[in-house]
Amino acid sequence: MTIELNVERVANGGWCVARHEGRVVFVRHALPGERVLAEVTDETARFLRADAVEILDPSPDRVTPPCPFAGPGKCGGCDWQHATPEAQRRLKGEVVVEQLQRLAGIEMKVDVEEVPGAPGYLGWRTRVQFAVAPDGTPGLRRHRSHEIEPVDACLIAHPEVERLGVERRGWRGASSVEAIATSGADRAVVVAPKPHRTVAVPDLGADAHVLVDEGRGHVRAVRGRATLTERAGGRDFQVTGSGFWQVHPGAARTLLAAVREYAAPSPGDWALDLYCGVGLFAADLAEAVGPEGAVLGIESEARAVQDARHNLRDLPQARVERGRVEDALDRLGVERADIVVADPPRTGLGRDVVTRVAALEAARIVYVSCDPATLARDLAWFAPLGYQTTALRAFDAFPMTHHVECVALLTREPRQPSAAAAPR
Repeated sequence: MTIELNVERVANGGWCVARHEGRVVFVRHALPGERVLAEVTDETARFLRADAVEILDPSPDRVTPPCPFAGPGKCGGCDWQHATPEAQRRLKGEVVVEQLQRLAGIEMKVDVEEVPGAPGYLGWRTRVQFAVAPDGTPGLRRHRSHEIEPVDACLIAHPEVERLGVERRGWRGASSVEAIATSGADRAVVVAPKPHRTVAVPDLGADAHVLVDEGRGHVRAVRGRATLTERAGGRDFQVTGSGFWQVHPGAARTLLAAVREYAAPSPGDWALDLYCGVGLFAADLAEAVGPEGAVLGIESEARAVQDARHNLRDLPQARVERGRVEDALDRLGVERADIVVADPPRTGLGRDVVTRVAALEAARIVYVSCDPATLARDLAWFAPLGYQTTALRAFDAFPMTHHVECVALLTREPRQPSAAAAPR
């Protein structure tokens, strides 16, 4: 069904909002203020989803998408290729503002900052996971679909990722192939075979590492090393295979500086780094608090814990424990902290972790989030527990997509020091 829509405003998730016969329509490939013809792709009792297939009255912010695979029914990776970079940042800022106001009652001006390292908003993604069709053809998933859009190039992929040529080779027997180009000058592919299948890996060049993801956290090097090197804050970080690292080449150092600014660590402080990954923030905190202080990182993923312990081995004031945050804090008897840094997955902290973290009575909580909705929800839960959101910065770490990275500072009135044990 095709309907004509007057597009009203941006919504979270790469959508814009319109209305049709009293129902809300979430429409992609449109911009606020446009009049479009849209093809309905999904219908519920309360709302419709649709793709704008013809632009009748275009927005002045509209541009021609640079990628031939961007558009209705095609690759679902990029949401905003049809908008100027300035408009993309403005739209993301409007989403953050709306989520903060609606979910947390927080009125705050948000300017989304550009992250250095993405000229023309292209060529920035240093880790790209390609799905593989049954015949071995690689591609990217279509929006809200398991269907694969074959591509011969990805314009947001870093040039070193494209140099691997994953899209132009056959991968029969694989379910996915991830192409990686690190800030430490490593290039690698991580192949995930289908059950009971082997993959004949094509020649990717003598300097390319080839890894096989055997599932359940096991990665095996077929060629080269299983551990790759990333660099940030003057340090090298070991990351095993597909382990988490910011995919924008400028994101790690940008977020590191923002977290340091808000956390304001001093010698002797006791700090927690929750969902610490391979130890990016923990290393910086440990250097700042010095040997008189202590940093405890908590991470649930086994490979990341091993990497973090390796990365922090020269900082005896820092240690990393494996476990779910709420369980580990109780198991380790952590009852106080001066600083808490949290970088949870897209699902956010959740009420139980918010309650447990607030009980630590830290002077400053720095919350790093890649989802404005779960961030706003958690900030609302912190408020009645004595924490107010006093500052927030937003960064365009995912150009051409709807994703935005936020760093929020929560503070409370200082209390008398507790006699409880520090997180050593």
